[in-house]
Amino acid sequence: MDEGLFEATAPAPAGPGGGTLAGNDHASAPLAVRMRPRDLDELVGQQHLLAAGSPLRRLIEGDQSMALLLWGPPGTGKTTIAAIVSGQTNRVFVEVSAVAAGVKEVRAAIDGARARLVATGQETVLFVDEVHRFTKAQQDALLPGVENRWVTLIAATTENPHFSVISPLLSRSLLLTLEPLTDEDVRGVITAALSDERGLAGAVGLTEEAADHLVRLAGGDARRSLTYLEAAAGAAIAQGLDEVDLATAETAVDRAAVRYDRDGDQHYDVISAFIKSIRGSDADAALHYLARMFEAGEDPRFIARRLVVSASEDIGLAHPAALTTAVAAAQAVQLIGMPEARINLAQAVIELCVAPKSNAVIVAVDAAIADVRAGKIGAVPAHLRDAHYPGSKALGHGAGYKYAHDEPFGIAEQQYAPEVVLDAEYYRPTNLGAEAAVRERWERIRRIIRGR
Repeated sequence: MDEGLFEATAPAPAGPGGGTLAGNDHASAPLAVRMRPRDLDELVGQQHLLAAGSPLRRLIEGDQSMALLLWGPPGTGKTTIAAIVSGQTNRVFVEVSAVAAGVKEVRAAIDGARARLVATGQETVLFVDEVHRFTKAQQDALLPGVENRWVTLIAATTENPHFSVISPLLSRSLLLTLEPLTDEDVRGVITAALSDERGLAGAVGLTEEAADHLVRLAGGDARRSLTYLEAAAGAAIAQGLDEVDLATAETAVDRAAVRYDRDGDQHYDVISAFIKSIRGSDADAALHYLARMFEAGEDPRFIARRLVVSASEDIGLAHPAALTTAVAAAQAVQLIGMPEARINLAQAVIELCVAPKSNAVIVAVDAAIADVRAGKIGAVPAHLRDAHYPGSKALGHGAGYKYAHDEPFGIAEQQYAPEVVLDAEYYRPTNLGAEAAVRERWERIRRIIRGR
């Protein structure tokens, strides 16, 4: 069998990381695999897709053949839906990996499905996970199978399909949008896993505080919640406990986050070294870590988000264009996708590395937040309060307010901050890069405003 191709005559749902697993009910399989819904009635969330007469119901219960494009965040049920379609309609389940497969593997899967249909009459579900990773040529190779109904195509993506899927394939597919699971949805998944025979079968309990912690960390991802629950339950059993408490859950999940991540603790080490290399202005080192993340299959959106943060945290107004560049790179990732977006990310990384550095922005906002949390929340000065509603002027609102545009230099001498933080100086610009000019102007502005 070609690499990147998996075929099964029974439903073979994907595991926690998206790879297909046979024998998913085996006791040694991960909890997230054992608890995968077996039919639509067990599917959590997505009620807008499960109504009577919905396309998904018609596909499964009416055994109709159609192409589906499932768009939604991780852990919302895309792979599960493909497995349910396969199992409940007695179709052969074939998965093509968008990471490992090429045009050859795609055509082989479709040719095999066509031959099976002619020889036995049995239809095939062709599941393509992360279809946005396919090139245009690979997506083109799917079209004959869809047009001739040789396969029931179910393609899953976390990217906007209007940008990442070719128009001919998009127009021939029914687009279903999966919503993030609510906290209550995730809590229901955890509760079911605690008692279900396929899950923990009552081996341990879970305190409310621990459950809240797992729900919060799951972030709407059912698969992640079960991964964390399994780690926490294992830790509790190892300690001879009959209940997972908050402390046990916290410790176990910290380890699970490393153990189940894309590349173990390397994920955290590499992203840390990447950001610190940008902060330290070493473009060569940053590009090395960027390449390592590419090769490890790191989500490019995650890399882009870190660049946007770095642009404000480590560069700020010393080079204001850094934020524009980082945001543009993030948009390019969404618009173009990999592997081409690697060039956009590399450009952003190099610019951020060679840019002058300043952490004045993060220092300023964190200092202001610290004061607010410390209770320094005074009354808004009367002349700054809203004076547009009836009766406001009788309360003195707006009285004495100076309109800045009427003042010399467009700056009015008046009190803006509450009394309790009147003398606070949160923003302290550096003399680095463009922020040197900002510092000179800000010092003049501050003197005028405060009448110094």
